[in-house]
Amino acid sequence: MNLFTESYESQNARWPRSGRVILAQFDADSIIVYQAYRPAIGRFAATHGFFGGEFKLDRMTWIKPNFLWMMYRSGWGTKPGQEIILAIQLRCPAFDELLGSAVHSSFNPAVYATESDWKQQVANSDVRLQWDPDHDPNGKPLERRAIQLGLRGNAIARYAREWIVSIKDISDFVAEQRGNIGSNALVTPREEIYPISDPVLSKRLGD
Repeated sequence: MNLFTESYESQNARWPRSGRVILAQFDADSIIVYQAYRPAIGRFAATHGFFGGEFKLDRMTWIKPNFLWMMYRSGWGTKPGQEIILAIQLRCPAFDELLGSAVHSSFNPAVYATESDWKQQVANSDVRLQWDPDHDPNGKPLERRAIQLGLRGNAIARYAREWIVSIKDISDFVAEQRGNIGSNALVTPREEIYPISDPVLSKRLGD
């Protein structure tokens, strides 16, 4: 896996200031998502290229295509149980499938006819969708929203073994850049807006 990086300052200058935006590093075939784990799980995944060992298939796991949202959530890899930061290369058709089957974690009347309808969809879906405030490198919340997807059931089983192209432990990179926060030396994975070509899906996501 080649994780391409760029100055944070130059990227921040072109990123949208607000709105619900999927910022990610991707190409025609795959997209990078991030997760943070304790060493036993993270190192197993990075070594074997899939999730196994102490990884639990019966617990929901959340994937984040936005690097800085992962940094905020993990405290740049300093929070207990989130010391190993993984960059997971996921097949684009799999990511698109997850987006298509995702149900919001909270009721959205613009998407669901009734609260009862939303609850039924939640019960029948293996994918949760949340739009949370994106954050700058210092952890300050922004007007722009970042997406995260929660996987359970069949979705997590296929994610753990079937959909992943490669997994890379980027903990050393994270630690290095943690020392550059607040300076012009900070670089982060190069991210652009992930395109959603289906207007129905775009509206459903709230994009």
